[in-house]
Amino acid sequence: MIAVLNETVLWWHWIVFGIVLLILEMNTGTFFMLGLGLAAIIVGIIDSIMSTSFTVELSIWMIFSILAITAWFKWFREPPLTDSGQSNYRLDTLGIVMEDIQPHSRGKVTFDAPVLGNTSWHATAKVDINKKTRVQIVQINGQLIEVKPI
Repeated sequence: MIAVLNETVLWWHWIVFGIVLLILEMNTGTFFMLGLGLAAIIVGIIDSIMSTSFTVELSIWMIFSILAITAWFKWFREPPLTDSGQSNYRLDTLGIVMEDIQPHSRGKVTFDAPVLGNTSWHATAKVDINKKTRVQIVQINGQLIEVKPI
């Protein structure tokens, strides 16, 4: 089987394979296949310059693919905003206190933009916060949001 692939897979097959992966990437938007497609195109260029066997080409493609995926996870992926609570969604959203919040008790906050699908939430705080005070989310714990005054 490898002997057949050594004779039939040419340099331009790798470039076409890479372009197909890039087109698939444009349809998915995950940036995962971007590295695989670029690695395939690089293998096609290397194979056009110096003729190599299919096993060497496949090894080069795997190495470049692993390097691209590692680079994606290390440098290009957005870091999470926080590790606290269940979600890090929209922690930069501001709101106004509608019911006074005492330390370790609940009050009510209305946010400027929906947070997890709702603009009005029960909230807690570590300090006293009076009605009509602008607040920012500290963390989200299930159905309860902890806020702090800004």
